[in-house]
Amino acid sequence: MEDTKQILAEAKANMDKAMDHLQHEMTKFRTGKASTAIVQDIVVEYYGAPTPLAQVANVQISDARTIIIQPWEKKLLGDIERVIINSNIGITPANDGEVIRLSVPPLTEERRKDLVKQVKHVGEETKVGVRNARHKGLDQIKKAVKDGLPEDFGKRAENDLQDLVNQYVEKIDKAVTNKETEIMTV
Repeated sequence: MEDTKQILAEAKANMDKAMDHLQHEMTKFRTGKASTAIVQDIVVEYYGAPTPLAQVANVQISDARTIIIQPWEKKLLGDIERVIINSNIGITPANDGEVIRLSVPPLTEERRKDLVKQVKHVGEETKVGVRNARHKGLDQIKKAVKDGLPEDFGKRAENDLQDLVNQYVEKIDKAVTNKETEIMTV
């Protein structure tokens, strides 16, 4: 009985990791509004070491469509600008010698539909992660039954695991639907 609780807890932890990954990926999708999440994964070469942008510059939102990046050292302006261009976030930086401005363009209908497809894809990848956690849990339950756990406990644990999977798939669908609505709202 204790084995099945541990197996379910481990499966839940793996499913939580998949959900955390989904939430992290969702923040990267532009919805036509400025957000510092757009540049959170950008890494700049700083004294020979790859350093997250937030550790070498002040990143802030000045209005609904503009992100301001003010490096602590002016010599980094060019490096930051180059990294942003190469990062393929779809925004061209404007360097005025003091700060870098990123103007988030309004999304076209075609771009919105493309983003929705990407969001659905990330949702499906997350579901695969949840299913992998289920598969691993089922294997552990079958091994426990083989090692002497009563079969009715094994069946109950399998049902509990499937209920957990259903809950997470529901959460994923809800998160994807919410993001889709946010993207499609003009």
